Amino acid sequence: MATNFKISVRRESNSLHLKLAGHFDGSSAHELIHLLRKLCKDRTKVYIHTGSLRHIHPFGRSTFRNNLRLLAGQGISIVLDGENAGRILPEYG
Repeated sequence: MATNFKISVRRESNSLHLKLAGHFDGSSAHELIHLLRKLCKDRTKVYIHTGSLRHIHPFGRSTFRNNLRLLAGQGISIVLDGENAGRILPEYG
């Protein structure tokens, strides 16, 4: 894990809120994917808040996008918001 990256977690009934902060690089993306796999087993909607990210590395973006496909078949709806959402996934820009 990058020492300058943090994920804050807040659980609600059927949803999960993840607030990302710091630098989003390859290891940060792997940490996020791992956390999604672990915590989304009983959640149907995940909100990823990106407003506190300071830098998004291209490798982090591509790592997240490539691994996100693995979660698509689990019936989880993922919503990115915040000013950096479009920098991670262009469809949110």
